[in-house]
Amino acid sequence: MIYTIKACIHTGEESGFIAECVELPIVTQGKTLDEVVLNLREAISLHLEDEDLSALGFAPNPPIVVNYKMAAVCQN
Repeated sequence: MIYTIKACIHTGEESGFIAECVELPIVTQGKTLDEVVLNLREAISLHLEDEDLSALGFAPNPPIVVNYKMAAVCQN
């Protein structure tokens, strides 16, 4: 049983941020971290709307766990 929905956020190639779910085919973007998180919550909600979560292997009301991948910073 899946108790959490896992997602990763990383910086976009040109600007903004991109969020991708690990277990679900969901990708969204936003100009700011706050915007991408809101978009991610909405995308997950829409994707799972009218679905039987237990039939998909999810616990009821699973929380979303997000990792943010930061680019390495090199200082000389």
